[in-house]
Amino acid sequence: MKLRILPSILLFCAFCISVQAQDEGTKTMEIYGFIMTDAGYNANQIHPDWFDVVRPTKLPSYENEFGTDGNFFFGVRQTRFGVKNFLQTPLGELRTQFEWEMFGTGVDAGQTTLRLRHAYAELGKFGAGQYWSPFMDIDVFPNSIEYWGPNGMVFFRNVQVRYMPIQGATRLTIALERPGASADQGNYADRIQAGNVRPRFAVPDLSAEFRKGFDNGGYLELAGIARSMAWDGINNDELDGSAFGWGLNLSTNLKFGSATTFRGQVVYGAGIQNYMNDAPVDVAVNVKDNGEIEGVAIPVLGIVAFVDHNWSEKFSTSVGYSMVDVDNTNGQETSAYSQGNYALANLLYYPTQNMMAGVELQYGDRTNYKADPITGYDGTSIVKLQFSFKYNFSQAFYKK
Repeated sequence: MKLRILPSILLFCAFCISVQAQDEGTKTMEIYGFIMTDAGYNANQIHPDWFDVVRPTKLPSYENEFGTDGNFFFGVRQTRFGVKNFLQTPLGELRTQFEWEMFGTGVDAGQTTLRLRHAYAELGKFGAGQYWSPFMDIDVFPNSIEYWGPNGMVFFRNVQVRYMPIQGATRLTIALERPGASADQGNYADRIQAGNVRPRFAVPDLSAEFRKGFDNGGYLELAGIARSMAWDGINNDELDGSAFGWGLNLSTNLKFGSATTFRGQVVYGAGIQNYMNDAPVDVAVNVKDNGEIEGVAIPVLGIVAFVDHNWSEKFSTSVGYSMVDVDNTNGQETSAYSQGNYALANLLYYPTQNMMAGVELQYGDRTNYKADPITGYDGTSIVKLQFSFKYNFSQAFYKK
């Protein structure tokens, strides 16, 4: 879809906001979102499709891969719009959510275009549609303005069916998820670094989470995932193979008084890189001692540690660090991604209700599997300074 659709969406939103809603009764609909403008300076270089974010996997794998350093950028790609509906039925309340934003990925990478975030419905203890994977914890995401977020975080909206036997501050969720999906909506074949193969998924991914809520609003959560991956050689049966992917994700929010929150996560597994916020391939070639080749699920470790602090009603700060580390196979190229680091610090200002302006210093780096034998190049880093302006809107509608 083209950018010219955006004015129509914003006009519709303005019309809805202008409607006088009843202030008593049962909520039936909520229209919400925000308009966000970003501007900043990238002192280094990154893949041009990801000019306004910090993704270590998209940093140059060799010197000057993406031209020269130093670029200024503007954008409105974080702008978001959503609708929630609430319908009373004999089986309980049916809740639906339809939400999209303007940040293009996959075939639309680098574009300002409509992108689906949520298309989800929930009735009682059951839910279905595109929503946060139970394997991830959205509450680990810091109060930052950089769009992509911590690279070591599990971050994935996936099509799923879920069962929630325990709901509330303490909860248990089990889901069957669409296999072979990718967090940045690319082709899953790109996640198998074996060459001339086609991925195959016979069963859905199985994920689950259990969260123990604390009285002060904090929590401790453990999530897991199991998945079967297979690939078929194109006109070559010797390239056929399979692997088992798995992961465990431990995350938390710890409250230090009413003004400070620590957001942390440690995830480890193999063949789960497509569920990570920014990680390389899930499967790569490994060469056995006898010279035979095989595809194996690559182990990955992800870490997130951030502190959000409210200085007052007008000012807040988020500062923290994240990391992804993979165990490369001996069949990968020297330029293959091995480790990435991510860090930021910001100061955000809230001049009035529903408005925010902020400045943020961002850092990322990439380390390759091995140094280039000729140039000695083994990775690079990026530093960005970003300014953002955000206006939130929300309108609820009620029925007596």
